Amino acid sequence: MGEKDILLGNIRAGQPLSLAERVRLTLMLSGPAILAQLASVLLQFIDASMVGSLGAGPSASIGLVSTSTWLCGGFCIALAQGFSVQVAHRLGANDPAGARNVMREGMLVVTVFSLLLGLLAIGVSGPLPRWLGGEEAIRSDASAYFLIYASFMPAMQMCFFGATMLQCSGDMKIPSLLDIMMCVLDVIFNFFLIFPTREITFFGAIVTVPGAGMGVRGAALGTGLAEVITAALTLYFLLVRNRDLAILDRRGSFIPSGETIKKAFGITGPLWVQNLVMRGAYIASTLIVAPLGAVSIAANSFAIIAESFCYMPGYGMADAATTLVGQSLGASRKNLARSFAYITTALGVGLMVVLAVVMYIFAAPVMSLLSVDADVVALGARCLRMEAFAEAGYAISIVAFGACVGAGDTKIPTLLNLVSVWAVRIVLAILLTPRYGLMGYWIAMLIELNVRGALFAGRILGNKWMNTKLTSD
Repeated sequence: MGEKDILLGNIRAGQPLSLAERVRLTLMLSGPAILAQLASVLLQFIDASMVGSLGAGPSASIGLVSTSTWLCGGFCIALAQGFSVQVAHRLGANDPAGARNVMREGMLVVTVFSLLLGLLAIGVSGPLPRWLGGEEAIRSDASAYFLIYASFMPAMQMCFFGATMLQCSGDMKIPSLLDIMMCVLDVIFNFFLIFPTREITFFGAIVTVPGAGMGVRGAALGTGLAEVITAALTLYFLLVRNRDLAILDRRGSFIPSGETIKKAFGITGPLWVQNLVMRGAYIASTLIVAPLGAVSIAANSFAIIAESFCYMPGYGMADAATTLVGQSLGASRKNLARSFAYITTALGVGLMVVLAVVMYIFAAPVMSLLSVDADVVALGARCLRMEAFAEAGYAISIVAFGACVGAGDTKIPTLLNLVSVWAVRIVLAILLTPRYGLMGYWIAMLIELNVRGALFAGRILGNKWMNTKLTSD
């Protein structure tokens, strides 16, 4: 048994943890998640540069529907969290059998949900680019990309579900490695699917590389195939190999109980509302940016990808915060839960600020790796340099939200997100974008992220976020 398992066992057993042990446990849990985020961003970066090499039009077609794919993904993640938080609480209370029951029931629910959501997304894939205000020239590619994305939604759901279950049990390593593998597979598949058969120089020799020449469609198909393989391996490690949650030779029912469903949707419901309204805000942002043309759409999409380098530590720390807070509260240790919330938030802010400085300095070179269009590179670099001043506030909102989710506190944090995005970002974007173009939209985002950070700092400094009750007596 490693140090991480010993320290997690101390949480469940009510044993004291020194500050140094809390920090070490936080780093042990967040480290693999951050590395996975880094690999994911790097490989998404490569993925985007592959499409970017085809020109501004194909890039804009993916950027046009990207907010819609985030919307669907957000619903899947939120539903998975509704069950994984319950599992974390039960494991914290030393009830692995109850945790496995929740996991089984959740697996059936998320499978049915992802099938229905995928069918709905397939149904709207045709008119979606027109609804979003995309130019006629990019609508066909955008529609095809979203159609293929929707077809693989059950696989994506299983990736999310399996990863959150493993993480809440304290296993950050396996889902992180699988996430890295998925990104590598995505790039490999894209290499052969996006481009036509061509000749490349390899160590001085000319080699013919086969290719499907599918363009944007190849990018979507490559991602979907990578998700299928990753989902299968994730479920193997969860259901067969995980010490706490494996169900091989352990009997139990997959039929959801009323209590589990009630608790799951008590967590997921506000997250769904948040996802719908916040992703709706992002879609509204797409409507605001779309009339600016293909260059602005592509610059906006690429700048968001590049900015991912900054907030990857935040999401890694948020995953750790959800697990540590969830297990601490499951063990009825509120003071320890509060301490983990503060530690993860402080570490997340520190790491994101350092990366923000790097992003500010290297904004132009980073954008030039994503696009061959000089106008796209210049505009995207200006946006990135401005956004560097929002990363501290963004870090607080990301990690503090992860801590709140671990406590089952989703209603008020959801409200804070909604007020911030709609009352600040969208209102300012409507006012500033017509006057200043894409820079106006990013100015609005800069202001909003700092406001959101202040709101979440106030929330996490209080005590009410820890007052939820999710586990059985």
